[in-house]
Parts: sequence; C-alpha cells; structure tokens
Amino acid sequence: MKRILVVDDEIEACNALKEFLSLKGYEVYTALDGPTAIDKVKEVRPHIVLLDQIMPGMGGIEVLKEIKKVDPAVGVIMVTVVNDHEQAKEALEVGAYDYITKPVDLNYLETVLMVKILDLVDDASPQPSPHLSEV
Repeated sequence: MKRILVVDDEIEACNALKEFLSLKGYEVYTALDGPTAIDKVKEVRPHIVLLDQIMPGMGGIEVLKEIKKVDPAVGVIMVTVVNDHEQAKEALEVGAYDYITKPVDLNYLETVLMVKILDLVDDASPQPSPHLSEV
C-alpha cells in the first residue's frame, strides 16, 4: 500500500484529503506544520507528500527542501491557494513533482497520484543485468 503524507495547517483540509485518499486505498498520514512533516517523513517514509505552500512558521518551499534532504526520492506535490507561476517554478526547481491549486480538483489529484505511483513502480522495477549482453 502506498503511503501519503498530507501537510496543511488547516485541519479540515487535512481531514478531507485523508478521508478521500483512504477511500482510494492509500495509507494516509497528516501533519499540521513543517517540523512535524519532516519528522513524519523520517518516521513513515511516505511515497508521496501533499504539501501546502503557505503555512505559518516554516513555509512550504523550506519544508520541501528539508524533505528532499531526508528522502530525495519522495514525490512532493505542492498544494496552494495562490496560483503564482513564480512560486510554482521555484517549487519545481527545488524538487516538487507537481504544483496544484486549491480548491483541489480530486479527479486531477487522483490522476497525478496514479502517474507518480507508476513512476515509482518503474523506478523500482528490476533492470536487466548488464551482463546479459555478454551471453
């Protein structure tokens, strides 16, 4: 089962996404702030993190950078109420997988998650041995 961490300072948003994703068969964890999110990444090793861009204290980009230090392979999808191309560009340059705006289109989110999971499966697939060409 794929693990997803939802990070948002709005508890209602966390709970709504947790309920939706749990019904889709994901193992879902939540965090209400950046430091807790970083600790959860270390603890549960999620495959995907849905990360709010604007949070008090530690902002989304800063949290993204720290998450990538802990686990460079985790897919981080930035979620924000602000549709700002410069912020989106910065998030993608720092290592975000995607950048989506609130209110979250759940059908689009599900598609993005499925594509990222297929990427994870492809990355984990055994590669042919380089020695096979010698046979």
